[in-house]
Amino acid sequence: MELTTDQKGAIAESAIVHAAIKLGIDVYLPFAEGGRYDLILDLDQRLVRVQCKWASCHGDVLVVRAYSCRRSRVGLIKRAYSPDQIDAIAAYCLQLDRCFYFPIEWLRARTTIQLRVSPTRNNQRAGINWADDFALDRLHSDPQGAVAQLGERQSGTLEARGSIPLGSMGTPCLSSE
Repeated sequence: MELTTDQKGAIAESAIVHAAIKLGIDVYLPFAEGGRYDLILDLDQRLVRVQCKWASCHGDVLVVRAYSCRRSRVGLIKRAYSPDQIDAIAAYCLQLDRCFYFPIEWLRARTTIQLRVSPTRNNQRAGINWADDFALDRLHSDPQGAVAQLGERQSGTLEARGSIPLGSMGTPCLSSE
């Protein structure tokens, strides 16, 4: 049975909530629908607006579409997220049964996130975004990790700083979706 986009979104959101609660992160849900974020995480005394996404495996690459899409009279309208709308994107991959976290500052102008789940065939390491480096569980378990390396701006919002550690090895995706 093929899942609808609404079903995928519901699965991703519930998996992210479940994973965050297991990590001891307080989770808050908006009372009404229609906002650009799906939930709020309490990270180190700061509330973070999070948009939840479904992640798919394509070979050894995990793909997250970091935008929204809706139909209009003129066709599909694709909209990226901005820092005034959300603070982060969290994604769930059913094939890996794992959640991932991306601060909005890290996204910059990206509308698609691609993460390696296993080594490249040519052993390239430079410039690779490893799935393990963006695992949601790194928010609490590894204070030196790329995702957890958050500094505070003068305005009070968090910004990502530092570099992504090299050398993560993941489990290859089993099938593409």
